[in-house]
Amino acid sequence: MSSKAEATSSPLNVLKWCLVVALIAAGVVGNQYYADQSMLYRVLGLVALGAVAIAVALSTSQGVAFSTLVKEARIEIRKVVWPTRPETLQTTFIVLAVVLVAALILWGLDSILGWLASLIIG
Repeated sequence: MSSKAEATSSPLNVLKWCLVVALIAAGVVGNQYYADQSMLYRVLGLVALGAVAIAVALSTSQGVAFSTLVKEARIEIRKVVWPTRPETLQTTFIVLAVVLVAALILWGLDSILGWLASLIIG
């Protein structure tokens, strides 16, 4: 992983983030303004504005860092050894059995304590 930290943001990055906010605001206002139009056209417009906003956001230094993080996370996920179906079923049955035993123990304790409380109270 890269451990390079940026302390300052360039004016171009600030301008790009302002553009992203403006695009999102334009989408919200446009959706309200064109409320009488077909839902299909509004959704297509919002998807297009969202795609442009994401593209602009990914071109900033924070966006590049986020993209790198996602790529590295995908590489790490490929390294994980996932359990087989029989292992998953066995583990599931063990968990269900433990939960059932714990529920029976708690039910028994509740019954005994309820019976003792009724004896004391009368």
